[in-house]
Amino acid sequence: MIVKREEEVFEYPVETPKKEQALNRGLKSRHLTMISIGGAIGTGLFLSSGAAIHTAGPGGALLAYALVGAMVYFVMTSLGELAAFMPTSGSFSTYGTKFVDPAFGFALGWTYWFNWSMTIAAELAASTIIMKFWFPDSPSLLWSFSFLVLIFLLNYLSVKGYGEGEYWFSFIKVTAIIIFIIVGLLMIVGIMGGEAVGFKNFTVDDAPFPGGFMGVFIVFIAAGFSFQGTEIVGVAAGESENPAKNIPKAIKSVFWRILLFYILAIFVIGLLIPYTNSSLQGENVMVSPFTLIFDKAGVAFAASLMNAVILTAVLSAGNSSLYASTRMLYSMAKAGQAPRIFAKLNKRGVPVAGMILTCAIGMLAFLASIFGDGTVYLWLMNAIGITGFIFWLGISISHYRFRKAYVLQGHSLDKLPYKALWFPIGTIFAITIGMVVILAQNIQAFFSDHIDWGSVVAAYLGIPLFLALWFGYKLIRKTRFVKLEEVEINFDEKYD
Repeated sequence: MIVKREEEVFEYPVETPKKEQALNRGLKSRHLTMISIGGAIGTGLFLSSGAAIHTAGPGGALLAYALVGAMVYFVMTSLGELAAFMPTSGSFSTYGTKFVDPAFGFALGWTYWFNWSMTIAAELAASTIIMKFWFPDSPSLLWSFSFLVLIFLLNYLSVKGYGEGEYWFSFIKVTAIIIFIIVGLLMIVGIMGGEAVGFKNFTVDDAPFPGGFMGVFIVFIAAGFSFQGTEIVGVAAGESENPAKNIPKAIKSVFWRILLFYILAIFVIGLLIPYTNSSLQGENVMVSPFTLIFDKAGVAFAASLMNAVILTAVLSAGNSSLYASTRMLYSMAKAGQAPRIFAKLNKRGVPVAGMILTCAIGMLAFLASIFGDGTVYLWLMNAIGITGFIFWLGISISHYRFRKAYVLQGHSLDKLPYKALWFPIGTIFAITIGMVVILAQNIQAFFSDHIDWGSVVAAYLGIPLFLALWFGYKLIRKTRFVKLEEVEINFDEKYD
């Protein structure tokens, strides 16, 4: 019997390369839906909607919000097509780099990070104002620091921690708006709050368009700020479970719900409160149109209730701001457009270094304890005012060039997981309206007897910032516009 002996082979130990860290795809469809809703519903609706009606009248405010809603719809469908095909956490920077010019992507990414980093500071400053409704003698530093720690922990735990936090923050806001609309409709027909109001406030004095074209235009520009944040779902695409399915679903369903919330809420306010009511000009919870209507309906503690809802909206905005800004830093670091340290992830897939830097910017809110809460809030809001429109414009331009390159290179549109509606008309519409808003956002300042040049400079500060980043990077790195035939369209490439 012959026994074959296996030859012993000695293998030198080889070091196994470490698996590259990647973001954790832990966001479910329900998270994406609420992230989209939560990004757009905030103090713009709860506090500023009354001022919009006072300026443009009930009809003018409705028209302005409908027009800006159409613009945002086409921006979101453009983002939906890009994010479903190429889900990445640094969507705007990556799309600008691949489809327009690396310098354009660099400027978009840093502008986006700056916008949301400053938004954290603005929201923390706002939170101190809100908390002083209940605790007027408390120190501002206590509340801004406490809420900064809260949103840091939600994001530090994992992407699911951010998603769950945003889900419940948004759930509270949506519930409050639904209850408000139901109560308001019952008051209009006279079931609650006394006699039926009907449509008489739509015809009082010069209503429904007392402000004329200029009133509608001013509110149109202001309404754009209320919708900012809807695009965060594009950043979240890089960490969603099934982006090709969930991103289009979130964008298609959520946008109409948001628009419905805004349009219905403003419709209810316009019917129940005359646009001539001076209280609508106020910007605090005591004269919020939501508070006024709940109070009129006999809801106990209406002001405290709405203050709690507005606090939720502020924390939601801060939570999303920290998430979006750190993911943008992560993506840019991976592309070599930011220091490499921001591309490092902890074991839960969270870019902690980016969170720390962003929270350091958020600490600007602590200046409230020195200069006064309202003053700091206005400084911060002026600093970020126009930047939201700039990256909306960047999304639309990137999408237009992507689709042109995609077709030019012979790819079938049937292979796209999601196709933007009415291309190229919708995209061109969004680009045109975006340019008008950016250039004319503070046009009313030039029609006053005395021009406040300080407010004019603050309003347009984002434009030179963006251009300096774009052309500065272009000169240093010698980048060039990407030709359509050279655009890389890879169906097999994975992004995070």
